[in-house]
Amino acid sequence: MIFAIDPGTTRSAWVRYNPETQVLVDLGIQDNHGMLADLRDRWAVDDSKTTVLIEKIESYGMAVGEEVFTTVMWVGRFIEALHPTPVVLVPRKHVKLTLCGSMRAKDPNIRQALIDRWGEGWKGTKAAPGPLYGIAGDEWSALAVAVAWAEAPI
Repeated sequence: MIFAIDPGTTRSAWVRYNPETQVLVDLGIQDNHGMLADLRDRWAVDDSKTTVLIEKIESYGMAVGEEVFTTVMWVGRFIEALHPTPVVLVPRKHVKLTLCGSMRAKDPNIRQALIDRWGEGWKGTKAAPGPLYGIAGDEWSALAVAVAWAEAPI
């Protein structure tokens, strides 16, 4: 099982993904304070077979703003809350190259690459949900981290 987090300044997205069956087990977006409390309570890591991934914030040589530093702070807090569970930091460039084959890929390209992996019927309907039914917003980024690492662990 993979538990992947896409960290944000105030809210973070997460997914539980089974790489063996390629099933999205659970997903959500929550306030960082709530996420921190839940991680401390170990809800995300229910056994030693769960791999925890967090998207790594990287510098590309450009100036960054306060939001980036705040997100980095939250990544550190999440890692501390999960201790002693190991956490793998997955760089965004690894996600782009693994899923799209290009560093120039943007969020829409990554989302499309994920949809292509599941093919037609990926969304489904409320009555007959598809494998990615209900995924939205930053949950796509968390799923991208999980799928990229499952296909090419670093």
